[in-house]
Amino acid sequence: MKDVIPQNEFNQRRQQLLELLPTNSLALVAASSEVTRSNDTEFPFRQNSDFFYLTGFNEPDAVLLLINDSNPRSVLFCQDKDPKHEVWHGLRLGYENAVEALAVDSAEDLDTLPERLPELLQGIESIFYPMDEDSILAEFVSEARDEVSVKARRSGKLAPQSLSDLRPDLDAMRLIKSAAEIAVMKEAARISTQAFRRIMRFVEDGKHEYQVAAELHHEFAMNGALHPAYGIISGGGANACILHYTDNRDVLRDGDLLLVDAGAEYQGYAADITRTFPVNGKFNEPQSILYNLVLKAQQAAFAEIKPGSNLVKASEAAARVISDGLTELGILTGDAEENFKEQRWKTYFIHGLGHWLGLDVHDVGRYRDSEGEPISFKPGMVLTVEPGVYIPEDAEVDEQWRGIGIRIEDDLVVTEDGFDNMTAGVPKTIEEIEEWMKSQ
Repeated sequence: MKDVIPQNEFNQRRQQLLELLPTNSLALVAASSEVTRSNDTEFPFRQNSDFFYLTGFNEPDAVLLLINDSNPRSVLFCQDKDPKHEVWHGLRLGYENAVEALAVDSAEDLDTLPERLPELLQGIESIFYPMDEDSILAEFVSEARDEVSVKARRSGKLAPQSLSDLRPDLDAMRLIKSAAEIAVMKEAARISTQAFRRIMRFVEDGKHEYQVAAELHHEFAMNGALHPAYGIISGGGANACILHYTDNRDVLRDGDLLLVDAGAEYQGYAADITRTFPVNGKFNEPQSILYNLVLKAQQAAFAEIKPGSNLVKASEAAARVISDGLTELGILTGDAEENFKEQRWKTYFIHGLGHWLGLDVHDVGRYRDSEGEPISFKPGMVLTVEPGVYIPEDAEVDEQWRGIGIRIEDDLVVTEDGFDNMTAGVPKTIEEIEEWMKSQ
């Protein structure tokens, strides 16, 4: 695979996080475990994003410790090699090989962690871990602290008195992508772009929504992205008005639009694209009007994607376009300015404008600071911009608008002077879509 993040970058991330920890503290991040799907079979394994970010290690059941004492270091506890297990389930790295392969300072057998953690907590004042995520890890930490407390009378060393959330520091690190991360994300976007171009020429009256999803998945896998980054949304007609529609069972009908929201996961990083296009390759007049309104809103938001601006400003720009447009069309009644100020447009533009993108499709990182002010865009941030208009079949509007759902979504990386649209290769204007779909 190309665009692999080099191992020294994972090491640099661990060092950076270590430097953020106070003296005499210890941080823990756990890997994911396999999850049973049915009886003795498991869902495809997906590594915990924080653990992967710090290690690049893609095996289940491991714990990374970062210890900031007089000898700052990283310690990985992972599964030992087991020939009997490996013949059924595949090779393990083994803790004996982890130091060289992963550039951690030391590695030990995971089975020894219950015994070793109380020892490593001696002299530690603060423990950090992702508090909102791993209840098993919290229980494990609690038991280790209790054991240290019991021995405190004789050893004279108190158990750690402070438990803190690791997330704020780790989330802030993950929010700004490195050059290597952006290269991987551009490949995820390229693969996803290619898949969308494929399905635009695949759809036709009588095919099923799930067949569209299958075409996407095939294109992802054939290009090294073995899994979608999230459940594919393939909603024809009024199904497009269901924001997280994933049944994908219905037949595509001539005259309907098809909304597809999908992205490949490549080397752990997500792409996230939405396009809405006609099943028969030709927009009708109401569809065209609403589509161009959503596209205009996205372009207004794009103008605010630059260092120093923020997602609130971009959201307001898109909302203003949609609100005024819906008022002009009579879908919203009354005064345009009042409709905008009262946020009546939220009836049809239901969700936010976008979100951070990275190892998670809805990636970590705050949108406002501790004072409630919007976080300013900085180079290296990656986000989606996805305005939409959804008018359900039972809406009390002119019949021509009912049952139309439209969303347009692209993946942008903030640069020094603006942004780079990583998914610009997917046809987006009405002219581009119709031309691409007819030239099969």
